[in-house]
Amino acid sequence: MANSAQARKRARQADKRRSRNQAQRSEMRTHIKKVAKQIADGDKEGAVAAYQAALPVIDSAAGKGLIHKNKAARHKSRMNVQIRAM
Repeated sequence: MANSAQARKRARQADKRRSRNQAQRSEMRTHIKKVAKQIADGDKEGAVAAYQAALPVIDSAAGKGLIHKNKAARHKSRMNVQIRAM
């Protein structure tokens, strides 16, 4: 347990940031799964719509440092290739 006021404040800030990061990461993963489900079902229009909804969420996560920018680019590229192959 934190003994000083500064350490207590840092612990509070870390908890807030951790919960915010977890929520944003979960939202990003949910969007990616929605695209994957549409691709697996063979619904091209649904996959394109889900992909367009997922792009800003992935870019936002990369911009905030939640994931690396190359990981964001890799996810977007792989989803795009799968949609085009439909």
